[in-house]
Amino acid sequence: MSIVDGVCLLVDATEGPMAQTKFVLMKALKRGIKPLVVINKVDRDSSRVDEVEGEVFDLMVNLGATDEQLDYTTIYASGRNGWATKTMDGPRVNMGDLLDAIQSTIPPPQVLAREQFSMVVTMIEPDNFLGRICTGRIASGKVKVGDPVQAIDIQGNKIDTGRITKIMSRKGGAKVELTTATAGDIVQVSGLGKATVSNTICAPDVKEALPASEIDPPTLVMTFCPNDSPFAGKDKASTKLTSQMIGTRLMTEAETNVGIKVKPSTERSEGYDVMGRGELQLGILVENMRREGFELGVCPPKVLFKTENGKRMEPIEEVVVEVDDEFSGPVIQKLSERKASLTDMRPAAEGGRTRITLECPTRGLLGYRNIFFTDTKGTGIMTRAFKGYEEYKGDLEGIRKGVLVSMKTGTSTLYSLDKLQARGILFVDPGVEVYPGMIIGEHSRENDLEVNCVEAKQLTNIRAAGADAKAKLPPPTIWSLEDVIPYLQPDEMVEVTPSVLRLRKQVLDSGDRKKVTKTGSLGKT
Repeated sequence: MSIVDGVCLLVDATEGPMAQTKFVLMKALKRGIKPLVVINKVDRDSSRVDEVEGEVFDLMVNLGATDEQLDYTTIYASGRNGWATKTMDGPRVNMGDLLDAIQSTIPPPQVLAREQFSMVVTMIEPDNFLGRICTGRIASGKVKVGDPVQAIDIQGNKIDTGRITKIMSRKGGAKVELTTATAGDIVQVSGLGKATVSNTICAPDVKEALPASEIDPPTLVMTFCPNDSPFAGKDKASTKLTSQMIGTRLMTEAETNVGIKVKPSTERSEGYDVMGRGELQLGILVENMRREGFELGVCPPKVLFKTENGKRMEPIEEVVVEVDDEFSGPVIQKLSERKASLTDMRPAAEGGRTRITLECPTRGLLGYRNIFFTDTKGTGIMTRAFKGYEEYKGDLEGIRKGVLVSMKTGTSTLYSLDKLQARGILFVDPGVEVYPGMIIGEHSRENDLEVNCVEAKQLTNIRAAGADAKAKLPPPTIWSLEDVIPYLQPDEMVEVTPSVLRLRKQVLDSGDRKKVTKTGSLGKT
């Protein structure tokens, strides 16, 4: 968004503004951009153009648009038939009206009046031949292949030096090589191996960095380590199991994903601490790795605290939810239990819905996503953004119950699982291989309970026709990766392979777990 001068807000004439439309529009309005509204598919029988126009206007008002931004141009179009017009009864011939509106409403690029080359990096990507490629819009001067350049951070500290080895631009979906580029051009350049997002690439004699948005700091950390369970390496789809392979993959990810930082773990000798801005972001990384054939253990996310003036500070996020009016009460109640504070509540652009703004500790949002969708019956919309660090809000209580932990190795049986139904919710079916320390269900109480889920029925010579048919099990809870990561407690972890996910205790031996509980630390492994 930082390299564009205007936006074209495309809205369906039947559906109206969607969830993703609202989020991106909010970012554009905050930058002071006046959108060009295009209502598409107006020729459909189900179109409701007048209502959608009202919804777009109400949405902009609710998002805090200025009077100037509300004085926007509207174009009516049919993309499939290839025409756009300024009025509903205008000529439906070609896209001329849309192109004219873009030219008249979107301002030209704003550039600095100086000769030295400078450009803020807004995106980076790797290339096996060129190294790191930096994308941005040239703010001043011009650049050509072979020019010496430097990269400086927001404070003006030198990060890297080098020469421009290649300049590329986009023409449609293809890349076009350039020999030179001038202020206002959006280009991709290579030649600097350490430059990253928000850095300024500029001529060697430039001392001050260009204004840039700082990257939100990581708020969570998860430890990735080799799988050390009794079933390690048994998945035929696993091709990458060692600590070195895991570390290389994580370092490669950190090269291009500026929201992630990686360093060797302080608690596990072969593990890596991966820091990011949310459990969903880190969950996507784990999912990508398992699809690539990695097998690993993932510890639960921990919030990154810091200390200022002797006070413990924790990350706070601004949470904006939009729900049907009937669901606003449960949402506010659940988030209040997680130390959230309500800052704003108003009717949403869509009738019968409420827009709620809260400030909540990051740790309070762990595991809340699924609860939110359950409470709103899948109709709620939730967005999160890092706000800053504030003083510790206090401990959270009653977020999750205990678990059922297997005490033996073997195959789970219908006979034993049927007896365990009364103890809680099961995670496994009969016929599943288990091992000591593996979590096979959620306990109905607060404490953990060790159970025998591999016990078989003792056979006798007395016939009992139909007795086994009485045992009926409900379907077990099937976990997805994004569900299981925030579910974990500090002494648990998830065993990730390309084929299965297994919840387990970090310390598998029951006796060792009791020692850890007494000392209050997992210790180094």
